[in-house]
Amino acid sequence: MHVLITGASSGIGEAIAGEYLTRGASLTVVARRRDRLEALAGRAGDGRVHVIARDLSEHDGVPEVVAEAEAALGPIDVLVNNAGVQILGPAHQAAWAPGEQLLKVNVLAPLRMTLAVLPGMVARGAGTIVDVASMAALAPTPGMFFYNASKGALAAASEGLRAEVAPHGVHVVTVYPGPVRSDMETAAREAFQRSGTLSRVPTGTADELARLIADAVTHRRPRVIYPRFYALSRHLPAATRWLVDTFTPPLKDA
Repeated sequence: MHVLITGASSGIGEAIAGEYLTRGASLTVVARRRDRLEALAGRAGDGRVHVIARDLSEHDGVPEVVAEAEAALGPIDVLVNNAGVQILGPAHQAAWAPGEQLLKVNVLAPLRMTLAVLPGMVARGAGTIVDVASMAALAPTPGMFFYNASKGALAAASEGLRAEVAPHGVHVVTVYPGPVRSDMETAAREAFQRSGTLSRVPTGTADELARLIADAVTHRRPRVIYPRFYALSRHLPAATRWLVDTFTPPLKDA
């Protein structure tokens, strides 16, 4: 099995790479930090990891990424669109340029990755696309203007694509992580005022989420919401909206 993972140098992406290595897969790992990717390949130690150091905000290069990956390890069986960046702060203080860069990485790059692999998957009648969205797509959080928009867009595209490609043998998994211990999660906590509310928020681990994602691919489950507590947001959207609006602590620079 050939799995291509974007944003594989740290956090959830690195954990997904580790999980698939334990399951015997060959990997193409994509991120900006070559040193982190090379370290990951070195831990595998058996030539099963192909490294591509690329800034996915330059999404015009996505077709070349896919072509290089398939030349190295064969057709891509599983695409994991995980790369993402986050901007936190009041919307009225937001600058457009960083927001546009975020949208390129979080929305345009995964859409182009999907379009690059999808024709081959449809032709083979097999393949899986995993889109790592966010709970921000189900319960947008104040202070995350661009991030909310990007993850909502990715989730909508992912959920809609599933039914479209299912008759062709292609499966789509949409992932909605809540807080998961990572550099991004730490930055988010630090951007908000420390409070008792934040300390009580259910928080998961990247390794556990990676296992759930790999299982969802194997068993063709449509989505992963983790930690499981946050599945309530799909069934009680009005209550979730009230909780988010009421208990989200203020940003430090608000």
